[in-house]
Order: sequence, then structure tokens, then C-alpha cells
Amino acid sequence: MDYADFGRYLSQQRELRGVSREDVARLTRIPMNLLVALEMGEVARLPGRIFTLNYIRAYARAIGVEPEEAVLRFEEVERGANAGAPAPDEAKQGRGRDRPWGLWAAAGAALVAVGYGVLVALGKAPFPHRR
Repeated sequence: MDYADFGRYLSQQRELRGVSREDVARLTRIPMNLLVALEMGEVARLPGRIFTLNYIRAYARAIGVEPEEAVLRFEEVERGANAGAPAPDEAKQGRGRDRPWGLWAAAGAALVAVGYGVLVALGKAPFPHRR
């Protein structure tokens, strides 16, 4: 079973009980785009794990399925999907390349501070006074 199978399980259970997707969205207050992602098994479009598990519980309650049974099915799929995932040490190696904005922000802040310091030293900018 994969995420798409889990999504089909949810949508089939919903349809068997005669509950529309709109009813689920109204009852759970889960945005429609996330309900569709859940039913399609598109986990990358879903929020963090805790939110996803809570959405699954709410969805299950709304359609009359035991919430913990639905969560256990999802966790089973998750374990199977993570079996082929890289070890935590391997995953950490490439992490910095994905979001370099933190480094750029720090470099920009340092550049601004140095530039202001030069302007203060040249007398072109006021020295900040303490009160």
C-alpha cells in the first residue's frame, strides 16, 4: 500500500457512506485543496506530519470511520515509504544547499553593519547614542 492507495481508501470510505467532499470540508474545516491532496495521496502538498495526522482523524470522524484506524493505516504506509529513505546522516549532508537564503541574509546584514560603521567613522552618518 502506498499514499495513493491510502487516499483511495479514504475517498472510497467517504463515497460508501454517501458523504460529499464538500461536506467533509465543511465539517472538518480542512481546505478543499488539502482534502483533494489527501484523497489523491499527494503527501508533498500536505502540511507537516502532525497537521496531516489531525486532518486524517478529522476526516475519518466526518465520514464515520474510526480515526485511530485511519491513522494506523497512514502510519503503515509512511513506514513503507520511509524504508527506502536515506539514513538521517545522509539526509543532513545536502540540507544546506536547499535553502541558502539564511546565509545570504546573514551576509547582507553583516555588509549593512560594516557599511554603516564606515559611514560613522567618516563622519557621514550619526553615531547612535545610548539613553
